Amino acid sequence: MSSPLLWTLVALQIAMGAFHELSERLAWRPSQWRELALRSARNLVYAVLLVAVGWSEPHGLWAWLVMAVLVAEIIITLIDFVEADLSRKLSASERINHTLLVLSYGAIFALIAPVLLDWSELRTTMVPAYYGAGSVIAGITACGVILFGARDLVASRRPAKSNAGDARHLVEPLATRRVLVTGATGFIGRRLVEALTAAGHDVTVLARNPLAAHSLRPPFRLVTALDQIPNATTIDAIVNLAGEPIANRLWTTAARRRILRSRLKMTRDVVRLIARLEKPLGVLISGSGIGWYGLWQDEELTEFDGGKSSFTHRVCEAWERAAKRGQRYTRVVRLRIGLVLGIDGGLLARLLTPFEFGLGGPIGSGRQWMSWIERDDLVRLIAHIIATPSLTGAINATAPTPVRNAAFARELGRWLRRPTLLRVPASLLHLVLGDFADELLIGGQRVLPDKAQSSGFRFRHEKLRDAFAALFCRPLTDVRDGGPSTEQPGGQADRGVKAA
Repeated sequence: MSSPLLWTLVALQIAMGAFHELSERLAWRPSQWRELALRSARNLVYAVLLVAVGWSEPHGLWAWLVMAVLVAEIIITLIDFVEADLSRKLSASERINHTLLVLSYGAIFALIAPVLLDWSELRTTMVPAYYGAGSVIAGITACGVILFGARDLVASRRPAKSNAGDARHLVEPLATRRVLVTGATGFIGRRLVEALTAAGHDVTVLARNPLAAHSLRPPFRLVTALDQIPNATTIDAIVNLAGEPIANRLWTTAARRRILRSRLKMTRDVVRLIARLEKPLGVLISGSGIGWYGLWQDEELTEFDGGKSSFTHRVCEAWERAAKRGQRYTRVVRLRIGLVLGIDGGLLARLLTPFEFGLGGPIGSGRQWMSWIERDDLVRLIAHIIATPSLTGAINATAPTPVRNAAFARELGRWLRRPTLLRVPASLLHLVLGDFADELLIGGQRVLPDKAQSSGFRFRHEKLRDAFAALFCRPLTDVRDGGPSTEQPGGQADRGVKAA
């Protein structure tokens, strides 16, 4: 058991398992309760194996028991992989990770099995052993997998309900429309397509990777390039959401170019499509972001305010300028989207794991504003814009009650019943992440949806507490009162937070 190769493989297995746990975020997907139960069992088996192999020499019957546990882990893993493949669409990275996990585990088994067979011939006893760093890693990892296993077990017992039920009600204002959606496989696009198809609309989806479109709710028409759409096609609305995710990686020079280029290329292609259509398009809704406004303090920002120079402003300004070229052919709406809240993607999905383990808290001073919108409200707003010919130009897609970061953290902690005491220093974030942290984490904007509300749109989730109640499928009375409300009318939130 002291083989360096063995412990190297164990370390790789641990790293790949941790990546799998943290990247897939299954604990908040109610439909995956079977997979969560299997993962809980696997984690318990892993913990037993890590303690047995890392801190002892099992002899006699104990050696046979450890081999039985090794075989049981293989069986549970195979069932888990089959369940995952049947119940959801696995990404390419997850399939690769599954394959590597199996290969690594097979190599570990091949190294351990001969040793266990030799030990099985000895008198039955458990001899304490210590393998230096290997034992320490095994012990720490065993504690970690027990925690994740307990979390998965609790998650598997949650009621199998989700706010992402029948989505047709989200597009009620619309008579039957023919809608083209770009960026349809993203966090927002998936829900929009689901709502439109469920309500019986004629939906065309642009997906450069056809495999990614398998996760979408049929029926829809799939194209992999806009030039596949004939000139005689009738389209009532185009919703352009395509673009490289802005918060998925550090802003290196190459990443900044990809972020900008992906948005400009797609939007220019969309405008060219509009120009060649024989029948006029009803409306182009082109995505943008509240990053257009740059970084502000406590000023309330509406669509009639200007922006400040920053990377996100430059990206959004160029994106919107490309969309404006479509104004000679159709009505154009530039949708400045805030922080979109949903369980299965976006900001909230990234925060759930650390907050669930009690590792959440404010970022920096906690005084920066977070202008958010619940995902279903965003889909409803898109439908409202399509159905309202008077809406044009820039429109803020944010709830009417933005909150400070400290208030957001505190409210999320209340709903998860966890403390939110760990404040992340702004100086550390700036040192490690640079402009990425300054614009997306430490800075913020206090954006209000003036034009949307003036046009008659009514948010179902105006306050953060209402949004969390819908997302976590729990009544408002179910959250304990941990102090004053995080929100007040007009966005006057959390005035008492002091700068760190």
